[in-house]
Amino acid sequence: MIAVDTNVLLRYLLNDAAGQAAIAEELINGKEIVLITDVVLVEAIWTLKGKKYQLDKADLVAVIQALFKEPNIRFENGQVVWLALNDYRNAQPISGKLADFSDALIVNKARFIASDKSDMFGGVYTFDIAAQQIPGTKSP
Repeated sequence: MIAVDTNVLLRYLLNDAAGQAAIAEELINGKEIVLITDVVLVEAIWTLKGKKYQLDKADLVAVIQALFKEPNIRFENGQVVWLALNDYRNAQPISGKLADFSDALIVNKARFIASDKSDMFGGVYTFDIAAQQIPGTKSP
């Protein structure tokens, strides 16, 4: 197994720097399983959503779904990422603000860790009103 950094994943997804994109494609489609850590996934989604690329929610959902279809890609915990993706997809905007994928991943990862440690999950406290649309969040 190998892991890639955000810049390698972005070159693969965007194919926007010919030389680097080709190397990224070789790595991701090579013989090794490729780990996409939670941090790399969140950084990539944040970058794609940002000022330069401005992908909307539907496009970001499609990117994550496409990564699940890649035969060599593995996530830290695919089930947690999938649950986060579904929560993100279902979140509705509040006052024009939308919860981020990272909000959904934070909640689902916390829920998983609590369960894994046989602890009761008491929620993720956040001041972010949009993030409070994700099931499992609470206002402090």
